[in-house]
Amino acid sequence: MKMRSSFSQHQRQPGGEDMEEEVHGIVIVGGGICGLATALALHRKGIPSLVLEKYETLRTAGGSIGVHANGWRVLEQLGIAPELRKTADLVTEFHDVWQQEQGNKSVVVPVRGELRWLKRKDLIETMAKNIPSGAIRFGCRIAEIHPANPDNHGAVLTTLDGSIIRAKALIGCDGSNSVVAKYLGLSPPRPASRMILRGLTRYPHGHPFGPHFLRLRCGGLFVGRSPVTDHLVSCVVAFWHPGADATKDARAMKALVLRKLKEQRCSDEVAGMVRDLDPESLIVLTRVWYRPPWQVMFSSFRRGTATVAGDAMHVMGSYIGQGGSAALEDALVLARSLSRAAAGGRELREEKIGAAMGAYVRERRLRVVRLSLESFAMGTMLATKSLLTKLACFAIVTVLGTNSLGHTNYDCGRL
Repeated sequence: MKMRSSFSQHQRQPGGEDMEEEVHGIVIVGGGICGLATALALHRKGIPSLVLEKYETLRTAGGSIGVHANGWRVLEQLGIAPELRKTADLVTEFHDVWQQEQGNKSVVVPVRGELRWLKRKDLIETMAKNIPSGAIRFGCRIAEIHPANPDNHGAVLTTLDGSIIRAKALIGCDGSNSVVAKYLGLSPPRPASRMILRGLTRYPHGHPFGPHFLRLRCGGLFVGRSPVTDHLVSCVVAFWHPGADATKDARAMKALVLRKLKEQRCSDEVAGMVRDLDPESLIVLTRVWYRPPWQVMFSSFRRGTATVAGDAMHVMGSYIGQGGSAALEDALVLARSLSRAAAGGRELREEKIGAAMGAYVRERRLRVVRLSLESFAMGTMLATKSLLTKLACFAIVTVLGTNSLGHTNYDCGRL
């Protein structure tokens, strides 16, 4: 399936100067996991796209990302699952531990299907190298977006350097602070005061943890530990309401976490993992952004031939570990829908793009509402002091099968 990608034409500015305007079929704003997955999915369908990334290089920082079975089904369709499996080991069990004065309580939950913690670097670079050369434009920051005509068919993007890019179809994969979401008129995501330290710890002689993901709760702290390989472990530490302790400095945050672990008398094993975190892998978050499930249910995620995907559509806390896999699902469904708008395998039919995006939004709506609801309920249950609220949230996660990982048993279909 082939389609013309772009051409240039001249436009006269108000001052009288001629400037070049680019015209593209599909423009994707954001070169993270969702943006690259969308570009790769479109490429597999023979449809070219242009990815606009505001940073000067690929954003490979960020430690690791847990990919559940539903995410691996998408990676299979994208043709990169075999390569990525070589970079990360299987995780077979969740070990939930509650550290208490009267003794620890623990529960073992078997993993349903395939679960691996991928280094973000491996995932990003693997997708990028499978996308045609020149399809990613770095250092491209969007200043404004306007509809191309009164019918909202197409969009005109103006970059900070004054360049103008006209797109028949516009896809926002630009995260929680999405410029495309603002163009669609979406309400901004909400913040929750939670500090998070993420990173990777190396064990030169091998780690002793086996294929198990530890979820430790001790005195307001949450510690997550998952093997990536025999010698590499992913670590996350989070706590609520940091107040005056809030800091974005990685070294200061690491020292703060070590003090809190000592105060809570957490094991030397956990403290050692945090102490030995690779400085290059450290990520500090002082807030968790989320879109409430009622916004996901009722928001309009399409304006003419523009839509959003990934965190720009349904940013959620990491309580159920589905942010990355859900973004991969979005990419596949959106590319599949847009491929149906290609007439005779040659041109992207503008009159059908809006309908294709509408079909994508309808297909994704209930799925991402459920995920957002599960994540929201889990986060609220951990943060609230109200017994009634805790019971309501517990009922939600019980009915939806959150603790048994029911959300991983999902297949968005073939590309």
